[in-house]
Amino acid sequence: MSIDDIRDRIDRLDSDLLRIFNERASLALQIGEIKKGLDLPVYDPAREKRIFARMTAENEGPLDDQAIVRLFERVIDESRRLERIMTRGEH
Repeated sequence: MSIDDIRDRIDRLDSDLLRIFNERASLALQIGEIKKGLDLPVYDPAREKRIFARMTAENEGPLDDQAIVRLFERVIDESRRLERIMTRGEH
């Protein structure tokens, strides 16, 4: 496999990740609307801990568990930010 072949695969994966990130954000907005209706807080630390635990348990590498947690912290942080902006008008 050539470097160009590998880069093509990376480009396809990047496109898949973009689609998945946006799908996840859309679902987070739906949850935000439900939370708003139930007057629940956006931040749910117990839920986030469960996500990190599940992702590190499923992690087969080569990224180590700390890297996985950092990546998911960022994804969750952006979802939470979006929920706040779209459902509560916070910036």
